[in-house]
Amino acid sequence: MSDFALFLGKFLRQGTAIASLAPSSRWLSRATVADVERTRPVTVVELGAGTGPVTRALVERVAPGSRLLVVERDPDFLRLLRERFDAVPGLEVIEADARDLADVLRDRGVDRADHVVSGLPTPSLPEAVRREVVRVVGEVLAPDGTFSQITEMPWVYLGLYRRLFHDVRFRFEPRNLPPAGVYHCRRVRQPVASP
Repeated sequence: MSDFALFLGKFLRQGTAIASLAPSSRWLSRATVADVERTRPVTVVELGAGTGPVTRALVERVAPGSRLLVVERDPDFLRLLRERFDAVPGLEVIEADARDLADVLRDRGVDRADHVVSGLPTPSLPEAVRREVVRVVGEVLAPDGTFSQITEMPWVYLGLYRRLFHDVRFRFEPRNLPPAGVYHCRRVRQPVASP
């Protein structure tokens, strides 16, 4: 089964529990990881990796010695990610819920992540779940770290992310199908503001 067919089937069955009806294009994947440094080893967490196009872009971008922790909970996506990336040095595919991210990192001896990239359907999550995901991202993210969130509804949620983070930039990627973009955010607002 192709990645597209797998995504589409899950989207049709699960709706907003799956963030997209298709995997991210290479252009959207590269836009998502654009804030990740190339010049020094970093720790990057990916939430909701799906079939791994953003994971692939991260592998191509990070400096040697970097650590990539890929968090996914869907069993089909997990199987594919492990098949594709288990041989990559410094990369670990982890079956977990994003809300448990602090414990996941702690169990691996990681204090802080330099970057968190997300393919989760964050705006569609129940409010309590969304607040907990953003809270835990704020807990694990280094003070100068970035949170990058993919969206297929360009600009629609700009206000939401501005309520959740102090600094928000949006990058549009028209070559994705459908056209999409990435919110690049810094400094979670504490306590996390209501949407």
